[in-house]
Amino acid sequence: MTPARRLSAALLGLIVLVAVAYFAKDLTDSSPAPPTSGSVSGAAADVPGADSGLPVKALSSLPAEAKSTWELIERDGPFPYPRNDGVTFQNREKILPAKARDYYREYTVPTPGSDDRGARRIVTGSSDEVYYTADHYESFVVVDVTK
Repeated sequence: MTPARRLSAALLGLIVLVAVAYFAKDLTDSSPAPPTSGSVSGAAADVPGADSGLPVKALSSLPAEAKSTWELIERDGPFPYPRNDGVTFQNREKILPAKARDYYREYTVPTPGSDDRGARRIVTGSSDEVYYTADHYESFVVVDVTK
């Protein structure tokens, strides 16, 4: 083998060794993932929807109207906007996890002083997830309804 071929083989072997070490490091890294920004400490992973990657917030940290809307949802109404509350949320913005068409339902969270429904909503998922948006679906947080 010529010296040039030996050098090429050694460089190729070194590249393979570095690539294997790089990917093996990812497989053996057992350090916990950093908490999601704005997440609730403790058992946030137990909150339905927390695995979406969205921040988790306690219901008590949201506007008081969100808690009132949640209580109406739990009682199945009556809702202030019966034509709009409880209807299918289509997730056109694709911020929430992709699910079947009728998976999500939306509910109005009244905005004091607003002449219409306002921008605030609670969106629920069929697997008990609860999401809140204060800006008409531009962003969401996962709601921990136990806090």
